[in-house]
Amino acid sequence: MATSIDARATAATPAQLQSVRGALTSPRRLKTEVLGGLVVALALIPEAIAFSIIAGVDPRIGLFASFTMAVTIAFVGGRPAMISAATGAVALVIAPLVKSHGLDYLVAAVILAGIFQIVLGLSGVAKLMRFIPRPVMVGFVNALAILIFLSQVPELIGVPWLVYPLTALGLLIVFGLPRLTKAVPAPLVAIVALTLITVTAAVVVPTVGDKGALPDSLPSLSLPNVPNTFETLQVIFPFALAMAFVGLLESLMTAKLVDDITDTRSAKTREAWGQGVANIVTGIFGGMGGCAMIGQTMINVKASGARTRISTLLAGVFLLILVVALGDIVSLIPMAALVAVMIFVSVATFDWHSIRPATLRALPKSETAVMAATVVVTVATHNLATGVGVGVLVAMVLFARRVAHFVTVERTVTEHDGGQATYRVDGELFFASANDLYTQFEYALDPERVVIDMRDSHLWDTSTIAALDAITEKYRQHGKSVDVVGLNQASALMRERLAGKLGAGN
Repeated sequence: MATSIDARATAATPAQLQSVRGALTSPRRLKTEVLGGLVVALALIPEAIAFSIIAGVDPRIGLFASFTMAVTIAFVGGRPAMISAATGAVALVIAPLVKSHGLDYLVAAVILAGIFQIVLGLSGVAKLMRFIPRPVMVGFVNALAILIFLSQVPELIGVPWLVYPLTALGLLIVFGLPRLTKAVPAPLVAIVALTLITVTAAVVVPTVGDKGALPDSLPSLSLPNVPNTFETLQVIFPFALAMAFVGLLESLMTAKLVDDITDTRSAKTREAWGQGVANIVTGIFGGMGGCAMIGQTMINVKASGARTRISTLLAGVFLLILVVALGDIVSLIPMAALVAVMIFVSVATFDWHSIRPATLRALPKSETAVMAATVVVTVATHNLATGVGVGVLVAMVLFARRVAHFVTVERTVTEHDGGQATYRVDGELFFASANDLYTQFEYALDPERVVIDMRDSHLWDTSTIAALDAITEKYRQHGKSVDVVGLNQASALMRERLAGKLGAGN
């Protein structure tokens, strides 16, 4: 019976592979989900501790936040198999608040950020993802891969020399084992193998336990003890708003990446408000908040092959079990094993096709510039929101410059009946092309009657209306009349409503 079920699972569509019920009825798929969750949980521990240090809070705060985020988002999120937990992006945003006002204000800001995310999600902010160009998305992915790799470099500096062969062995396992078998996730094998080696050989190398104390109790309700005043709101508002936007941006872009990897579509609006719910729950339990994690998500989806909410849920459950019940064992895991896993994730995440010489030669230089700008700014600032924002801005500017020159103006002059100059305008007219349009006319040389034929163009904004007014006024100063003909209905209505009301300056 199990064989027949697994045979059907093999033939399942990408969308069907996301079914929780389907995974529960397939031993093979369920094993993949369970092991994926376990590997992610092991990788989350040092990450959560490191992000707690960045935020300036006790490691327990980050670990409990990762548990509550993962478990909550497994139920309310819109992207199956995506991992949400405490993240470096959020830690960087909230660190100044912790330093200036303490933990209670941090928790209040996390809860408020969750409320903001719910409001933004329900108001359709996820739809803005369509305005992020592909080069920005590629730059985002490549920058994340670089940041993941760079975050491992400190673990390889100033350490005992045995760390290097252990890391090399871990890399050999994670890259080589999948070529032999995929029955067990290679990252899990690497973690177990290197732990056994260091324990049995009594090798002294940095371990997870060296990162900080692991909790020995379950998280409890911990509402913030802050004054319910307008002054408190003034303090936490900017941090909560920044956290909400950074968290949503990283989560929605990670969801889009997983969509591409799994050939499925996710509910971005649900993911947006789901992140808000998860942050509120995390704040109520005294956590530091978080969002989707690209590295752990890639471990779960790409390295382990998980596809359902089961792996996300188990990542949180296993994390709690590991740090509370099995903390003494987990603390023995050598950091070299986790470094090898994260380097593997960075290599797997990077879009190597995007930097091949053949690809770069084929791509327009503007798209390469957008991708490079996104990567450079993200890596330089360690801020995904800043990098993506700059990438989108560069893309907009380059697109506007390119489209502005697509407008052509063709002039013809007839001599009968006193003469007439006809200008045929072809292209999309908006703020970037308006000034170019103004310069395309022979104001002094044209005969007394001028016709501007707009049948092959469209007016998009008030800048173009103002440009037409300026052109008409310029001809009037030369004692010549202008007729604008051929406008489509939308353009004609806009001009009828605004002509003469915007000033005649160009």
